[in-house]
Amino acid sequence: SFGDGWSYRWNPETYAGAGYAVVMIDFHGSTGYGQGFTDAISQHWGDRPLEDLKKGWAAAQQKYGFLDGQNACALGASYGGYMINWIAGNWSDGFKCLVNHDGVFDTFGMGYSTEELWFTEWEYGGTPWANPEGYQKFNPANHVENWKTPMLVVQGDRDFRIPTAQGLSTFTALQRRGIDSRLIVFPNENHWVLKPANSLQWHDEVFGWLNKYLAPAR
Repeated sequence: SFGDGWSYRWNPETYAGAGYAVVMIDFHGSTGYGQGFTDAISQHWGDRPLEDLKKGWAAAQQKYGFLDGQNACALGASYGGYMINWIAGNWSDGFKCLVNHDGVFDTFGMGYSTEELWFTEWEYGGTPWANPEGYQKFNPANHVENWKTPMLVVQGDRDFRIPTAQGLSTFTALQRRGIDSRLIVFPNENHWVLKPANSLQWHDEVFGWLNKYLAPAR
């Protein structure tokens, strides 16, 4: 659920303040609708939330006439960054650009590299060797052949939850596919953006990417 909070990274008001409309979909896995709804994302990373996002985005456009569905960008971090990679391969016509912060690229590799082992084993139904199919079912790395949307990739080099290799792999896939892409690495940040100066740079980079693809032609 989205509360009345503030951070150095995701603040919807900053996008609205920059002149963009903001749509946030409270998809499967969120809190606030009962424990069953929260647990429903386990072993369903790529299907239920993606369906929610597609339906929510369509409903928002139908309800709010000022939204321009043909001129939109999708952004996400952590699991949201995973979803950006998943969107790149499974909803490739949905957006003009993408922004991925500390996102999962290879769910199978995550099972061996993250410091949060309990998390991957819960989300993918066991260990990588005991249930490899659970790790590969919704693995963004298996759909890179469908990627075509420009993407900004941001990575904290002290992130041990979603290690740097995941961000580098995402960027390598984009570059090898010939897709317009940019990589920003913060050597002194972990899974978050915690330093004010880095937050300023983060916002400059993100808004620069949005403006590049979404700003009206002059």
